[in-house]
Amino acid sequence: MTVRIEESWRRALQSEFDKPYFERLVAFLHAEKASGRTIYPPGSQIFRAFDLTPVDKVKVVILGQDPYHGPGQAMGLSFSVPDGVPAPPSLKNIFKEIEDDLAIRMSGRPNLENWARQGVLLLNAVLTVQSGLAASHSNIGWQEFTDAVIKFISETREGIVFLLWGNFARSKRSLIDESRHYVLEAAHPSPLARGAFFGCRHFSRTNEILLNEHKTPINWQL
Repeated sequence: MTVRIEESWRRALQSEFDKPYFERLVAFLHAEKASGRTIYPPGSQIFRAFDLTPVDKVKVVILGQDPYHGPGQAMGLSFSVPDGVPAPPSLKNIFKEIEDDLAIRMSGRPNLENWARQGVLLLNAVLTVQSGLAASHSNIGWQEFTDAVIKFISETREGIVFLLWGNFARSKRSLIDESRHYVLEAAHPSPLARGAFFGCRHFSRTNEILLNEHKTPINWQL
């Protein structure tokens, strides 16, 4: 199966694209669109995280659950929304933690593409969603695919920082070889966690790790 995705990821994941589950996944999405249902993000942005962060550029992985399901929000990057769209509550809390952790001022700009271009793979475990129905595509095969992505990074790269926020992301810890990589866990940045995310200092800690790995730290300021 030919999938439009950045070339290094296409080579890395071709075996997944050729598996029956992925063919069923694609057939499901085509059927949903044919029936008139609205799917987010747009087709050209489903693999945006991979397109902006090629395999050899990945330094950090921030794992989300599934795309935002409101109009104009999902853009293929976990936690990110396009410029001009109000930052969702979780993203606002991420920005607040960055400000407190790094003593910098964030602009409030909600588009995280700049992080992705620096090597932050903004990966949702589920890559599509039906409009207005959170987690509606959580059981169509995407998690098998993104689990394979996490395993591939774990097995082929060294010194990657995985940021796992909330119980869902933490459940993926078993996919990561911690003798080769770094795992930082925290509560989810959602307001539903009642502020438990605050104080995790994941942004400064990530940069400390990257420096120790002789890698360029991330400029988190937007």
